[in-house]
Amino acid sequence: MSQFDYDLVTLGAGSGGVAGSRYAASKGARVAICEDSRVGGTCVIRGCVPKKLFMFGSQFSDAFADAVGYGWSATAPSFDMSVLAAAKARETDRLEAIYRKLLADSGVALIDGRGRIVDAHTVEIGGKTVTAERILIATGGRPATPAIPGIELAITSNELLDLTALPARLLVLGAGYIAVEFAGIFRGFGSEVTVAYRGDAPLRGFDADLRRRLAIEMGNRGIALEAGFAPASIERDGAGFAVHGADGRVLRADAVLNALGRVPNTRGIGLEEAGVAVDAASGAIVVDAYSRSSVAGIFAVGDVTNRVALTPVAIAEARAFVDTEFADTPRKIDHSLVASAVFSQPPIGSIGLGEEAAAQRGIGVTVYESDFRPMKNTISGRAERSYMKLVVETATDKVIGLHMIGVDAGELVQGFAVAITMGATKADFDRTIAVHPTAGEEFVLMRTARKAG
Repeated sequence: MSQFDYDLVTLGAGSGGVAGSRYAASKGARVAICEDSRVGGTCVIRGCVPKKLFMFGSQFSDAFADAVGYGWSATAPSFDMSVLAAAKARETDRLEAIYRKLLADSGVALIDGRGRIVDAHTVEIGGKTVTAERILIATGGRPATPAIPGIELAITSNELLDLTALPARLLVLGAGYIAVEFAGIFRGFGSEVTVAYRGDAPLRGFDADLRRRLAIEMGNRGIALEAGFAPASIERDGAGFAVHGADGRVLRADAVLNALGRVPNTRGIGLEEAGVAVDAASGAIVVDAYSRSSVAGIFAVGDVTNRVALTPVAIAEARAFVDTEFADTPRKIDHSLVASAVFSQPPIGSIGLGEEAAAQRGIGVTVYESDFRPMKNTISGRAERSYMKLVVETATDKVIGLHMIGVDAGELVQGFAVAITMGATKADFDRTIAVHPTAGEEFVLMRTARKAG
């Protein structure tokens, strides 16, 4: 008989924690998982899923406007935030119940309460201790709270998703995923939206052509962009708020969204006491390629490790951990080639290197691109355009980057990610027969290079 209560105890019942725990149980392991909030974690309860539901809701304003060009007429529509908020709450409740059932059906013991690591084999949960041969930390991330006077007056994406009334004016601080996504959503709902950020364009780290085009399209939708804005303080301003910039600019709104990044959720879970090394700058748990921490027997996956903070990556890391530790099949995740989607309006899909990133690595590239007005927009009268780009390594003809901004970008990049992951060349794209009429066909019809190097 084992000297431990369980073979595995997992801290955090989000996507990575649930996936890893269920998979370990399927391998015959005795598994417990603890959670001090709702089962499902950030993605299901207060992130990807409710955000995308809000995005769907916001896009009806476009649909109503576009319908006129196609011969439809209707009375002016109106939006009730409380109705969508209630529908979103019902859906997240349904999904949480499914996650709880999945754990139960897998034989994973769910322990309600916050887990704190006592040592390499002991976890304290709600005043009681359990022991395990291995401990998996999957506590995810949380919104960052920079040292800005008055930052507590701003709401985060957590609170924004629970609003039941629409703010007339929304000021978004930041220009990452969360910032540009909620800017588009609330503009679609009818709010006046301003996005303020330190840099010169949104979405730092993405290909520069996508960033420039997103800024243009956001502006065309009536979103005010305040580039080069460093928030210095936030204060109440009557019924609203005023945000003072370091350069003297003052921006006012009825609600301020703190979208200034996320940080690993490592506070108060016993890492220091247990000797688990964390990165001094980010607070992330330091792990090797197999998700092993500095303490034997303790592992970590997902956003808490700050490798690639995406839900599917956390799930993949968790499954690789189980294969390595419980199935005698050592496996690690390649984080260098991960597709991603940003549900801005218009959305972005991307995988691999951007043009600038390739240049920084000294890789000679040939660039192909297509810039066009989607067919649907020709009759609706909408000016929004789509843009696609292939970054090809000149020496090998291998496609090392694929990028798009436009309708269905996220859906398209998933399919093309298979080809990119397999090492497809430009010649492979060229010999693929197009599906017509679609937007995706543009990726296999590009023949003229804009740049060769």
